[in-house]
Amino acid sequence: MEYLHTMLRVKDLDRALDFFVNKLGLKEIRRKEVPSGKFTLVFLATEKGQAEIELTYNWNQEEEYSSGRNFGHLAYRVDNIYDLCQRLMDQGVEILRPPRDGHMAFIKSPDGISVELLQKGDDLAPKEPWVSMENQGTW
Repeated sequence: MEYLHTMLRVKDLDRALDFFVNKLGLKEIRRKEVPSGKFTLVFLATEKGQAEIELTYNWNQEEEYSSGRNFGHLAYRVDNIYDLCQRLMDQGVEILRPPRDGHMAFIKSPDGISVELLQKGDDLAPKEPWVSMENQGTW
């Protein structure tokens, strides 16, 4: 058995791509337009050949998709959790669970998908402003 991808339904494809590609740093691996079904599939990954996220965009979807906590979250290992969280904050992404411990943080995509960020290797030493930041919302 081989793990292929996780499918996420998105309301606004451009907004979702801005988050996952421009802000989080994933790469678009391939795209499939299906005019007969009125949907677009966009596959993203950290590198070609790695596990993927499939963004499914239904062209005529008018309402936001409901979020279900039964989904859980996506998780990515990062080189420097403090640097990434700062870059994300500078781009307007809310850090819902700050990396106070130098190990873990949570953010959400524009469609409410929880994304866990985990420090690669040893935890970084706790430092400000992260140590003093409170959790926000749900993650």
